[in-house]
Amino acid sequence: MAALVAGEDRALRRGGPRFVGGTAPAMLPSAVDSATDRFQDQDAKAAIAAVSKIAAVPTMLRVITEITGLRLALVARVTETRWTCCAVNDQMEFGLEPGGELDVSTTLCTEVRQARAAIIISHASTDPCYAQHATPKLYGFESYIAVPIFLPGGDYFGNVCALDSRPVDLSHPRTLALFQLFAELVGLQLAAEAEQAATSRALLDARETSELREQFIAVLGHDLRSPLQAIAMGTHVLAATSLPEPASTITRRMARSVDRMTHLIDDVVDFARGRLGGGIALEPSAIADIAALLRDVVDELRAIHPDRNVTLETDANGPMTGDPVRLAQLLQNLLANALTHSPPGTSVAVQIHLTATHLRLQVTNGGPAIPETIRARMFEPYRRGTEASPAGLGLGLYIAAQIVRSHAGTIEATSIDGQTTMTCTIPRSPT
Repeated sequence: MAALVAGEDRALRRGGPRFVGGTAPAMLPSAVDSATDRFQDQDAKAAIAAVSKIAAVPTMLRVITEITGLRLALVARVTETRWTCCAVNDQMEFGLEPGGELDVSTTLCTEVRQARAAIIISHASTDPCYAQHATPKLYGFESYIAVPIFLPGGDYFGNVCALDSRPVDLSHPRTLALFQLFAELVGLQLAAEAEQAATSRALLDARETSELREQFIAVLGHDLRSPLQAIAMGTHVLAATSLPEPASTITRRMARSVDRMTHLIDDVVDFARGRLGGGIALEPSAIADIAALLRDVVDELRAIHPDRNVTLETDANGPMTGDPVRLAQLLQNLLANALTHSPPGTSVAVQIHLTATHLRLQVTNGGPAIPETIRARMFEPYRRGTEASPAGLGLGLYIAAQIVRSHAGTIEATSIDGQTTMTCTIPRSPT
């Protein structure tokens, strides 16, 4: 991996190192238009950029040259097919710069990469392993050291390496320890830079998501509500006029359709806020009589379902602090859900209790028991029973749960002996 860059007159007489890219002549086969080369170009550029962000690298390379006496020190990115210089301290006036490349097959990098171990040569001409090796002869170096750089996960990145055209004694254990320390530092810093970049991308994505969320809510809250309000006003005017049949019946149906559409838009807006991070918005205030507020909701649902028996039991005679509109919506969603999903002709019971510290709201309906595996997911969007809700969007229980949680309360479902009960517990005052 670490590139073997050669030195001085000897290398120059041999034609110099085989650069690829940069200002030196290209020696590697080129397929610039291929997808593979484009990918490799991106990898090389990313590696150079990552190493350049490590402020300690220039000092590290200078320390290497001063301590070892080797006049060329560098950090290289090495892959199976490519060798790229990422940072360099060149006191041999060799001409290698960040972005310069060598034919990886002509370097010792392949051996370092495959062995995942350092190579140290103090005097290539007399070294029994490298005296006849092609690489020292090609690049004209006598002394060379390359230590692999590993990322914290164990992935191989490249080398910290140094060389010189003169023999230099590199046999002292402290020399290898120094290079290993610097290689470890580079690996850790590369990982830290990558993590920071990923965090920055995540923050950017979060900001973009937030902007899309706000745009989405604005579309629903304005662009859809505005024409719907116009239709509502029109039906209200028509309803106040003495219309013959069937126009009168059609007008009433239109008014009911507008109400359903309004509720659907409200549900989707609440879902978007809760699901995308905004949460259910609250406007808490002092509620003088919570029982009276919730009793009105029960009466409204009784009027909509005259064929059903809805019982109300309450001892909640007292004040509390909360969002009155959202608390009314909470009971409306729970009661509408119970009426929709219980057998026709059965009763639904509503119990409202007020203790010294909490409001306790229960809605109970008959019907087959709901398995625990389904109950565990009942408060997720689009879920109710074993199939998607046949009416509406299936967001009622999800929004009810979000309202409870926004009030710092809890909600749970139990289903025993043919009775399903939704229980909400909400503090009477915010903590």
